[in-house]
Amino acid sequence: MFAKKQLAALVLTSLSLATLPALADSYTIDTKNAHASINFAIKHLGYSVLTGRFDSFNGEFTYDPAKPEASTVSVTIDTNSVDSNHAERDKHLRSKDFLNVEKFPQATFVSKKVVVGKDKNSFDIVGDFTLNGVTKSITIAAKKIGEGQDPWGGYRAGFEGSTELTLKDYNINFALGPASEKVQLNLNVEGLKK
Repeated sequence: MFAKKQLAALVLTSLSLATLPALADSYTIDTKNAHASINFAIKHLGYSVLTGRFDSFNGEFTYDPAKPEASTVSVTIDTNSVDSNHAERDKHLRSKDFLNVEKFPQATFVSKKVVVGKDKNSFDIVGDFTLNGVTKSITIAAKKIGEGQDPWGGYRAGFEGSTELTLKDYNINFALGPASEKVQLNLNVEGLKK
């Protein structure tokens, strides 16, 4: 009788554990080995497209392919690391006219929710983006590139994403003309499982 009660308790405990949700894996964005990038593009006076990047940033994300809607993302960008391949222009971009890096040396993104597309590999990542001391909700259209073991014994997952920002929303009011009011951010993220 006692053995049957023990067996029943063991079965119930096993069933309870089996129904617990699996925890999402945590990843560190691999900036150390330059397997991630934050790039931007903006029209220059409506005549061409100026491109650049932020050379220094860090972040992490959680991801469970069985429940991608539970994923989270957080990224911190060193705004002083802006690089448009032109030293004088970069100096201007760091000034109060644009990024105001002396007062606001960081930009951040913290996700609030993830909406999964029909194919389970595309997502809308909604979160708070803070730039130049202003926080606004933005949506990043993201896509999973792939995941798996790497040659060094680690496990990686990679994504790409993009979003568009209106500069005036972040108190960046330097007049470059109506064609230059928005900037496109393009993100490439490869994470190494912790």
